Amino acid sequence: SVFCDGVDSPEDMVKEAVKKGFTHLGFSSHSFFPKDADWTLKPETEQRYKETIHALKRKYEKKIHLFCGIEQDYYSPPASGYEYIIGSVHYVFKDGEYLPVDLSCEALAKSIRTYYGGDFDAFAEAYFRTAADVVRKTNADIIGHFDLVQKYSEQNGFGQSNRFLDAAEKAVDALIPYGKPFEINTGAMAKKLRTVPYPSPEILKMIRAKGGKIVFSSDCHDKHCLDFGFETARRMAQDCGFTEHGILTEEGMQYISIP
Repeated sequence: SVFCDGVDSPEDMVKEAVKKGFTHLGFSSHSFFPKDADWTLKPETEQRYKETIHALKRKYEKKIHLFCGIEQDYYSPPASGYEYIIGSVHYVFKDGEYLPVDLSCEALAKSIRTYYGGDFDAFAEAYFRTAADVVRKTNADIIGHFDLVQKYSEQNGFGQSNRFLDAAEKAVDALIPYGKPFEINTGAMAKKLRTVPYPSPEILKMIRAKGGKIVFSSDCHDKHCLDFGFETARRMAQDCGFTEHGILTEEGMQYISIP
């Protein structure tokens, strides 16, 4: 919402969700990160964010279940007082620098060229080593956009080599024991940067084969995209062997059949 880098107020998001027939909606502002404070939740507005969402919970309790969460970056200060946490990695830390993974196609290419000699797989290996630790570090309830490093791959031609998939598999192996679901995230599709959700079908099949779980998320920054790509995500999940998906409830994550 407008509390970080969204374009709509929380109440406008709720109204649109009700209009679209949502039964559950989670807010997850980006956690504060000093390096990129312009698109994150600010310390001085964090309490107001929480109060706003909880007021909306009460106001709309007969129409929709709302949850006050945070998308906690691996390198952000610890979060507390939230109903759920999405754990995400937006940076690769190299030689004292935080290299943004998803800022822009140009910024990503520059980081790979400058710090990894143009070797995308080396950059991806560093990313997945960090992603492997995201649940422990952030205390996440949901694993966010697991292969975010592929956000611009359809534009810059960086494919999924054996090295890339091996690095992803090592991270999956490290995360599966936590029992936390992976997002099937359609956010980059809404921005016309990807034609498939995160994770890619190859990685999603890997997660399924190892007993992983999923939730559907639009990673929406605009109320009109609240359910963007959900039909594609549903079909992809089923094609990869999933029969259930998670939804947040007052009793925690519950798993129901994919319709």
